[in-house]
Amino acid sequence: MTDFTTARPFRHDQVERWDGETDVAIIGFGAAGACAAIEAAGAGARVTLFESGSGSGGASALSGGEIYLGGGGGTDAQRAAGFEDSTEALEAYLMMAGGPDADAVKVALYARESLNHYQWLRDQGVPYKGTFLPGKIIEPAEDDTLIWSGSEAAWPFSETARPAARGHTIQFMGWGGGRKLVDILEARVRALGVDIQTDARALSLIADAAGRVTGVVVRIDNQPRFVRAQRGVVLATGGFCMNQDMLRRYTPQTMRLNDPIGENDNGSGILMGMGAGGDAIHMDEFFTTCPWIIPESLVKGIFVNERGQRFINEDCYHGRVSRTMLDQPGDRVFLLVDNAIFERPLDLARIEIAAVGETWEEVERELAMPEGTLAHTVHTFNRYAAEGQDPIYRKALEWLKPLNEAPFAALELNIRTSFFSFFTLGGLNTRPSGEVLDRAGEPIPGLYAAGRTTSGLPRWGHGYSSGLSLADCTFFGRMAGRAVASAQPT
Repeated sequence: MTDFTTARPFRHDQVERWDGETDVAIIGFGAAGACAAIEAAGAGARVTLFESGSGSGGASALSGGEIYLGGGGGTDAQRAAGFEDSTEALEAYLMMAGGPDADAVKVALYARESLNHYQWLRDQGVPYKGTFLPGKIIEPAEDDTLIWSGSEAAWPFSETARPAARGHTIQFMGWGGGRKLVDILEARVRALGVDIQTDARALSLIADAAGRVTGVVVRIDNQPRFVRAQRGVVLATGGFCMNQDMLRRYTPQTMRLNDPIGENDNGSGILMGMGAGGDAIHMDEFFTTCPWIIPESLVKGIFVNERGQRFINEDCYHGRVSRTMLDQPGDRVFLLVDNAIFERPLDLARIEIAAVGETWEEVERELAMPEGTLAHTVHTFNRYAAEGQDPIYRKALEWLKPLNEAPFAALELNIRTSFFSFFTLGGLNTRPSGEVLDRAGEPIPGLYAAGRTTSGLPRWGHGYSSGLSLADCTFFGRMAGRAVASAQPT
């Protein structure tokens, strides 16, 4: 039997027979693949969607169903909550959140079209209650819509973009609304007559001598099937958080983490794209978070590393704070709290009490830190906090409080044993249309990608905000679907 590999395409001229033919072949049935299928089928293309699992899902179905939306004066939920969110503010925030190499073209397009995308989601049947839930939360406990889902109100973001809550969560009771979101998109995909093939694992792309992608080899019923894609192939297989070899090679910092968010996120789409000549970028970037902000009173504490040094303003998005923890020396960081703000952290977080004392010097000794390290950090923080300021890290006044009510405690977050969920952000470089680019910046004919198979809106772990990945998957999945459906058939 012929050996197929993601490392290079199977040669078109070696295909003895085609087992199937379609206009558009989409690989992966998460939110990105579903949205690509909806747009391509809606444009009149014949679409076949291949999913390696037994049904739709992917990391999208494991999410909270939250999508980052705003601009244009605000969504109805934003306006009802008093936020007049401008397109310029949304764009400015997304540029900061995207990091040093934010994709300005994708950001500008998404900022302009965000309100229209919100309406498109509703047109597909995605429900939004429209209510606002203030404060620091991870996902709504009930079926509310709007939450603060990033670092919008925290320095340095708040100095550049007018703060507004932009996390829009599907109406769903409790955590985990992503499954409902994918179910709704799946229903729309089926209603449009898309040919859905489950338990169908893509083995290799097929490309001609000129490098044009012409189809895909898929294993169905343990047999390779050669599928001709007249207009193109869309890769929507997710990231690579489940591929230990790729993690070791590209994101070695994640090797300390034990809680990946994914099902079949093995990097196969990225590898197929690279094998066809695609350029993979920002492969070292990843999102991670520990749910330390529950209860929110803990945000008034301060984090220090194993040297007793503070390293961030704690009122930032919990994922930004968590990602910065991994940059610290050693495997442990400590959240310092006093009696006034202490509450038991969420059990899921696996956060332990490492030290307790009547003075900060006593806590310092119990942690075996050098004399005058942690204690000096706290005393300096307290002195400024009592004046209502934080000149070192600029924590907002709302979360600023001297830690001066004994007893005191240090809560330990251990990178290796606490709950740090994560997924990867690096992937194929694409145009906003989803066309995969080679290292010279030229599109590879017939090849498109969307979602975490690409490096999209979220491409910097230190700037990630909840809802950015689903925003990227759904919107740029749509763009890829439109583009491939309009491509000239071969």
